[in-house]
Amino acid sequence: MTSKHTIPQPGTARNRPGSTDPGAEFDRQVHNLAERDYPAMARLTPEQFTALVAPLRDLVTDVGHEAWAPDTGRVPFLLVVTRDVVPIERATARTTLHGRTGPGFVDRSFEPGALERFVAVEETGLPDRRVYLLLDVERGEEFCGAVPHDALDTIAARGRTPLTIEEGVALITHFPEVLVKNKCFSLGGSRSGDRRVPAIWISRHTPKLGWCWEGNPHTWLGMASAGSRRAAVER
Repeated sequence: MTSKHTIPQPGTARNRPGSTDPGAEFDRQVHNLAERDYPAMARLTPEQFTALVAPLRDLVTDVGHEAWAPDTGRVPFLLVVTRDVVPIERATARTTLHGRTGPGFVDRSFEPGALERFVAVEETGLPDRRVYLLLDVERGEEFCGAVPHDALDTIAARGRTPLTIEEGVALITHFPEVLVKNKCFSLGGSRSGDRRVPAIWISRHTPKLGWCWEGNPHTWLGMASAGSRRAAVER
């Protein structure tokens, strides 16, 4: 880092996924959020937003690069911004499909106030931080056609964790090429106490945040998961 609270701008050698430099990928993700107006949506100056996320950069230096394969739905880490910083609806509206410009949207099947009730389940061990890293992320298309409840049991048996809504939005924000036809994904890490499981899929040529029933399988909908989460230590 060039200073305590400065994230370098991504250079010409690091403008797309695939770099072997985790620090450069972190810088790209920060720059990506800045381009999508995250500082303004968070009611922060660009400098304040950089100061918020900058401590996480040192936590990616030991992340391996062999898993960079966003076109197959696998990435080593994501910079996640929680709803305490940017509301889910506004973050979703800053997503697009790869190669398209239409903004993502929250489906109207979420009745008024419902989205706020979809919170992280205890099993995720979600960090008590406004921003954090999600590691070893998989889109989870192997679970396409599986009952979501069964997919969640399998993920738990592997010692992995399902993604929350904010993490799913982060995945397609940083890697829009992950969301493709017939390889969309549920976000079982956020629940509202009923049988609904949130999910992101494609509708009207753009990402849509909706939900499906935990007992209903869909051939085009898998279950996204991750290996762990990592947060900076407060000082």
